[in-house]
Amino acid sequence: MANTFALILTLATLITGIIWCVERFKLAPERKKKLAQEQVAGKGSQETEAKEIRKPTWSETFASVFPVLAIVWILRSFVYEPFQIPSGSMMPTLLIGDFILVEKYAYGLKDPITQTTLIKTGVPKRGDIAVFKYPPNPSMDYVKRVIGLPGDKVVYDYISKELQVYPGCGNAPVCKDIFPISYQAMYPSEWVITQDVKKDGTIANGVYQIPLDETLKPYSLRQEERIETLGNVSHHILTIPPANNIQGYYVQPGQPVGTWVVPEGQYFMMGDNRDNSSDSRYWGFVPEKNLEGRATAIWISFEKQEGEWPTGVRFSRIGGVH
Repeated sequence: MANTFALILTLATLITGIIWCVERFKLAPERKKKLAQEQVAGKGSQETEAKEIRKPTWSETFASVFPVLAIVWILRSFVYEPFQIPSGSMMPTLLIGDFILVEKYAYGLKDPITQTTLIKTGVPKRGDIAVFKYPPNPSMDYVKRVIGLPGDKVVYDYISKELQVYPGCGNAPVCKDIFPISYQAMYPSEWVITQDVKKDGTIANGVYQIPLDETLKPYSLRQEERIETLGNVSHHILTIPPANNIQGYYVQPGQPVGTWVVPEGQYFMMGDNRDNSSDSRYWGFVPEKNLEGRATAIWISFEKQEGEWPTGVRFSRIGGVH
């Protein structure tokens, strides 16, 4: 969908741009010349002739749209692009219903259609919240946190649910350096996973913020929360006790389960909702070409559940994201 919209916007901008050029440099001068000739010849009422010739034409109508489309295309392709958060994989940092602004120039100016890097402007840092094309299906946009850079060895302990990152270690048997990652104590979270049985017998899953002193309904599970600090980037993560199942993990050749060596030109991504996120642990690495930008702010946030209509606005969430 995102690629389709980018293609439609690019084509619309190109077509209206061509019409704008034809109108400005060919048709408009011809109309002015005809008006001048009619006035010199004194044929008919000059006022009537002038009104007739100056009537907006189809080319003028299309050409008038071009400046607006051009500005939108430039802003969306190279400066900022809005994205909607459709799932809870980045909770509690990003919630379902958040609309974020993505800084498109953070990692490079790219061709909006082919994603080819035109000008390199920066590289992802550990802890960045990045938007990228989902590698197994590039028509879909994903948002996750950058955990591993090219050459890093990433180890995820699925029992303690903690990370270890060894910068530039690669396939070396012994890693000299370890990236500073720390964790605060786990505590019960206000975020609760619920299951409701509808009248038609179907089960609807939801995630709600319920105070700790409030009794949970049947088929509800209170998640656990803690603060993870990657270098100088601190953020909250969610886990589901115990949820230690590693079935489906991507097993990299030559590495044990839960260990990955990030190839050159690729990145290892994880969601902050650690037990409810489809990320690099399951499908592998994100090529540099797939990166679209860095999430910088929430510009509007709606109260909603996945696949449902909004029920309100969360004004308190508007602002920067970390």
